Amino acid sequence: MSQAASRIAIAIVFAGMIAASLTISRSGNAQSEERVVKITARKFTYEPNEIELKVGEPVVLELTSKDVLHGFNIPDLGLRTDVEPGESARVRLVPQKPGRFEFHCDNFCGLEHEDMSAAIVVR
Repeated sequence: MSQAASRIAIAIVFAGMIAASLTISRSGNAQSEERVVKITARKFTYEPNEIELKVGEPVVLELTSKDVLHGFNIPDLGLRTDVEPGESARVRLVPQKPGRFEFHCDNFCGLEHEDMSAAIVVR
């Protein structure tokens, strides 16, 4: 085999290895894609009011407000964000333990503000 043919053969082998690694990388990313859970805040409720998740399952909580500024606070998980009217706020979460985790609005949004809460249940 000539030197030029050897170089071409080596280049083809390397190209195949690179293509294989790109395929593995892409399929790995697809499997670890995060689930998006949409939550709507409005006076004086969150919808849904209970969300079920699995331990270790990566999720993004996508919050929208239909009326006024709301807060989203899960003290037991250390998560907090503001939810502006007409905009979306995103919070990433990977639950590490099972349990029931209450969340509530921590921006005063009206007379029934104290009742605005919901829960994440991790199994």
